[in-house]
Amino acid sequence: MSGFVQRNPAGTVIMALVVAVVLWAIIAPWPAGMETAFGRKRIFLNAIFNGITLGALYFLVASGFTLIFGLMKNVNLAHGSLYLLGGYIGYEFAEATGMWLLSFVVVFLIVAAVGIALQYLVFRRMEGEDLRQTLVTIGISVVMADIMLWIWGGQSYQILTPDWLSGPVTLPLIAGLRGNGDVVYLTFPAVRIAILVASIALGILMWLALNRTRIGMLIRAGVDDRDMLAASGVKVQVVLVVVFAFGAGLAGIAGIVGGTFQSIVAGEDMRFLLASLVVVIVGGMGSILGAALGAVLIGLAEQLGSVYAPTYSVVLTFLIMALVLAFRPQGLLGR
Repeated sequence: MSGFVQRNPAGTVIMALVVAVVLWAIIAPWPAGMETAFGRKRIFLNAIFNGITLGALYFLVASGFTLIFGLMKNVNLAHGSLYLLGGYIGYEFAEATGMWLLSFVVVFLIVAAVGIALQYLVFRRMEGEDLRQTLVTIGISVVMADIMLWIWGGQSYQILTPDWLSGPVTLPLIAGLRGNGDVVYLTFPAVRIAILVASIALGILMWLALNRTRIGMLIRAGVDDRDMLAASGVKVQVVLVVVFAFGAGLAGIAGIVGGTFQSIVAGEDMRFLLASLVVVIVGGMGSILGAALGAVLIGLAEQLGSVYAPTYSVVLTFLIMALVLAFRPQGLLGR
């Protein structure tokens, strides 16, 4: 961090000022003139928190994608189909049993098994052949999309929130003032807060696993020099299968999350595949912290754009990606 500050003093000052202004806008009451220009503060806060929680969903999808694509160099364009498959299976299991939490475990195991099959049957036979992997996984995604459309149809499905997470939570953030001067605090859905906290915890655990454990060392060594790692007696294929299974399982878990506070419907696979690609490009391939930063930026851009510039909300996402590619092609935290 100190090295970044020394290399970019002007950029650090600008970032600090932007962060300070945003924190003031979130915490402090807005004067009347600011509400006239930007609308009610409640709308701004809802857009901010919706953007952050959407970023948490994007992170769950993109973190699995960055493990598979960024670390293992496997171009898996069927990753969005794994997300959609996890959402459908989670919906069926939660509807049949009423066990929302247990559905995460079941979906993780099933979609991880699908990931193992993909790694063993497809990617193991095409290592280093990016074009073949791209074409084959596009075909797999089309076939999976048609099969899921055949089974579940084109209607949308909503995974019901458990009773202990239903309803709003009052946050200690001032959303406005009543006419008599009383403070109005922001309320936000409890399930989204829980998902945000769980995503942060998962991201921290993943970073620690990759950077502070033996399995993380083996994964990074396999990426840098696979032949030397195999010569040292490590079963590289086993390591790669475990990483692929974990990344696929994360996509399945994200499907449950998406089905809980949004919906599951045919076509969502391509949307989240595209979002994963953008997040990985912005954050940097193979970087968990980069995936988190990119996901939050894209989530905020989508939600703030839909509120304050609905005509150009889609453009904002690709504008961020274009700026990153122009000034830092390896991504914000890529190496």
